[in-house]
Amino acid sequence: MSGFDSPDDKGNNPHRMLSLEEAIERSLAATPKLGGETISLNDAEGRFAASDARAKVSLPGFDNSAMDGYAVKSCDLKSATADSPVGLMCVGVIPAGTFPADSVASETCMKLYTGSPIPDGADAVIMQEDCRSTSGDGATILCNERVKPWENIRLKGEDVRKGDVVFTAGARITAGSIGLLAASGYDRVEVGRRPRVGLLATGSELTEPPRGLKPGKIYESNRAMLDSLVVRVNAEPTPYPIVPDSLDDTVAALEMAFAENDVVVTSGAVSVGDHDHVKPAIELLGGSVDFWKIAIKPGKPFVLGQVRGKPVFGLPGNPVSALVTYLMMVRPALLNMQGARGWRLAKRPGRLVDEMINRGDRRHFARVTIDDQGLVRSAGGQRSHMLGSLAKANGLVDLPPKSRLAKGERIEVIPIDQ
Repeated sequence: MSGFDSPDDKGNNPHRMLSLEEAIERSLAATPKLGGETISLNDAEGRFAASDARAKVSLPGFDNSAMDGYAVKSCDLKSATADSPVGLMCVGVIPAGTFPADSVASETCMKLYTGSPIPDGADAVIMQEDCRSTSGDGATILCNERVKPWENIRLKGEDVRKGDVVFTAGARITAGSIGLLAASGYDRVEVGRRPRVGLLATGSELTEPPRGLKPGKIYESNRAMLDSLVVRVNAEPTPYPIVPDSLDDTVAALEMAFAENDVVVTSGAVSVGDHDHVKPAIELLGGSVDFWKIAIKPGKPFVLGQVRGKPVFGLPGNPVSALVTYLMMVRPALLNMQGARGWRLAKRPGRLVDEMINRGDRRHFARVTIDDQGLVRSAGGQRSHMLGSLAKANGLVDLPPKSRLAKGERIEVIPIDQ
């Protein structure tokens, strides 16, 4: 009896059809964290922080002006109005990037600019628009408005204090967070290492484009599609040559891919046909299969296995099934390997233009289009080999078994490009 036909030591049977949630849980458990690496902040966008980052300085680093104007004592301008302005003697100018040696005394002021440090003695900034110079005497500034204490002043540390955690492990690094890290004194950051992903396509009927097609042959498309999806989550894909329907060839291809990558993703040969060699090849390499059936459509045959501590994901050969199972199981695992805290698929609200029906007993991820107004339509034919409707689709709708969604119903759409 094959090792794939009997329950494992934990009572789990690889032949049992799993729910999607259990399959995802097992996929995450099977993918070890890869550890961190330190890279330039310029290369960090989209990566995931491997450790907490603490601010090396406070932000702002000192009390500074929020606008062009004059540093004043607020009590000097208690009675200032447009009809009865208060005159102050300007005793200096503070350009941004300098620090004032003098202080502001009663009935004096200092001219400053946005970002200029606040001099000692001042507790407010009056906007330049609310002031004017006296004719023939540029040193006397007439102030037309009152100001409150600390008005128009950015206080030291009001945004971030030195030592504050500005970025937590597992968070995705965005353009905004790069700005914060740079302002906090960083030029490099520790991130999760990018998984190296070997991509294999199996099937003697497959041909590399753009070679001419012989009778019975088709062009292989899954590796290019998966390559484009894998790079979206920082992984480094390596496509390998097409693998013929031979057990020996499948073993050799898997062995090479495992030697050079952290994870292997195959497409095709994961069902129960005479030429489906992925599962026995895993066994011959000393590996194991966790499961290979999931209660979803498309994508019921899906292999999760391990070889020498590295995961292998066996996707179905039909392109739509390959894409759906990649999004549902492989994408979360690749993010998990980088230490990402948020691996769940985003969802977008929409409204159905026409009803959608699932008469089957498995969850159906139907291809749809969703426009800028949130209107959702079927992308066309829903059979798992139909690339035409897949190319038109920009989202998936999760239809429960034996369900009907009415026209006009509010639903959630899973964007494909994420």
